[in-house]
Amino acid sequence: MCTSFPDEVLEHVLVFLTRHQDRNAVSLVCKAWFKAERWSRRKVFIGNCYALSPKHLVRRFPKITSVVMKGRPRFSDFGFVPANWGAYIYPWIQTMAEHYPWLEELRLKRMTVSDESLAMISQSFSRFRALSLTSCDGFSTDGLAHITRNCRNLAELELQENDIEFRSGAWLTGFPETYTSLVSLNFATVRSKVNYVDIVALEHLVARCPLLKTLKLNKEITPDQLQRLLQRSPNLVELGTGSYSQNLSWAQLQELQMALGKCKNLRSLSGIWEVVPMFVRTLYPVCPNLTSLNLSDVFLPTTDFARLISYCHKLQRLLVQDDVGDKGLLAVSTSCKELRELRVFPVGEEGCATEEGLIAISEGCPDLRKILYFCRQMTNAAMVTFARNCLRVTHFRLCILKVYETDHVTKEPLDEGFGAICRQCKDLKRLALSGLLTDKTFEYIGQYAKNLETLSVAFAGDSYLGMQYILGGCTKLRKLEIRDCPFGDEGLLAGIHKYETMRSLWMSTCQVTLLGCQFLAEKNRLLNVEIINECETCEQSVEKLYVYRTIAGRRNDAPPCVETL
Repeated sequence: MCTSFPDEVLEHVLVFLTRHQDRNAVSLVCKAWFKAERWSRRKVFIGNCYALSPKHLVRRFPKITSVVMKGRPRFSDFGFVPANWGAYIYPWIQTMAEHYPWLEELRLKRMTVSDESLAMISQSFSRFRALSLTSCDGFSTDGLAHITRNCRNLAELELQENDIEFRSGAWLTGFPETYTSLVSLNFATVRSKVNYVDIVALEHLVARCPLLKTLKLNKEITPDQLQRLLQRSPNLVELGTGSYSQNLSWAQLQELQMALGKCKNLRSLSGIWEVVPMFVRTLYPVCPNLTSLNLSDVFLPTTDFARLISYCHKLQRLLVQDDVGDKGLLAVSTSCKELRELRVFPVGEEGCATEEGLIAISEGCPDLRKILYFCRQMTNAAMVTFARNCLRVTHFRLCILKVYETDHVTKEPLDEGFGAICRQCKDLKRLALSGLLTDKTFEYIGQYAKNLETLSVAFAGDSYLGMQYILGGCTKLRKLEIRDCPFGDEGLLAGIHKYETMRSLWMSTCQVTLLGCQFLAEKNRLLNVEIINECETCEQSVEKLYVYRTIAGRRNDAPPCVETL
């Protein structure tokens, strides 16, 4: 039945499957479908650049036009991974330049990208349209200049949270005078040593690109410069403003407000660094249509924040600092009834948000799907209330700023709160734990969180049983991140038959020994078991452990502090 119609027809049908999970499932039906999916695949997602080699990729999918790839483990964002750990993109670019000269998109996260790599991209792919670099390092503005000068069809340049060496501003002035295809430009986190952006070149670029929908600016852009840019790009959908600290007259403020008001299509707003309270009112005209608001870099007094958020009735995504407090979150719950995602980031070590803010959000935003919540304190009752009110939550990440914090009221472990989250939220896919937790929490997770894919654990558990509950019960688990937990070798080896079905396991300061890691490596030939010991005195103990499945075998670019078993 699977082969009752020509491969060409099947390939046309498969074009309508866009999720890589669906494409993977199709390839497992039969050999005919495998072949058709192979030739019709245009986009590929690689969650770990060491899970396969570049040769595996080009042999498996001959006609790829878009590649999304991740490199270093997520814990590299917090300084747990050595700077020279690896995840080099250059070998991939070399192979793709030979086999995919038609490549159009490259989206990289936590990769090491050299200027040489960027130069090769600009010279090898004549149809190249989109480059996105997030949390990458190893390159400079000279490398970006290769992209802007040579990629004549470039529509998207996304630079987010990268470690970029600033050498000159030539990358921004490198776009040819005849270039008009830009749709998205994000250099919000690109910093210059001399606080200099060629604003004239940027204005000309924006003016000659009528299809520009996304423009995210860095701190060096002042409000008056922002106003001129907005006058030249009234069709923006996403805007990241520059700094809001310049002294402007009332007339200039009104002109900025009018320029923002003319952006009728604006749906996403971010940036707004160093805002002065008097500037907040300039944002009011665009608030009613916003679906996304990022204030994670903004300090706003609670009263100003509450006034601003009262205009945002269509908001679906909000990122904010915790200094708005519970009163600010109450204002969100009152005004933002369509909210789907909330992230509350910490400003200081003490924290301002509490369980009251979480309860308010759950009562006012019943359609919430994702939450990241940094707070000072929490109670089991608050999480039970949240679970009862927000049944559709798929991502629940709670971060109490002090480790081993108990229920603020009863002084008991927070087991029952997280148990309620796992029991009530049937679609839970990502969970981050915090506070004083016993093995009971992990028993709840294994028993109820059947759709869980990513779990992050720190300073929790009593024994190896916690890890055993997780690995035995969470059948869909793909990523497990653990630090400072007493799981030891028994916990590690509890998943000896599970890890080949997962993408990766990270453990640091978990009482794991070299013998346990060696045993795991011997029993699982499809795993790379990497030990990261930056401390020279560590011989039998394992400081950090990174385990991932691979068909490429041992990598050859690991630094001396990384030992692959």
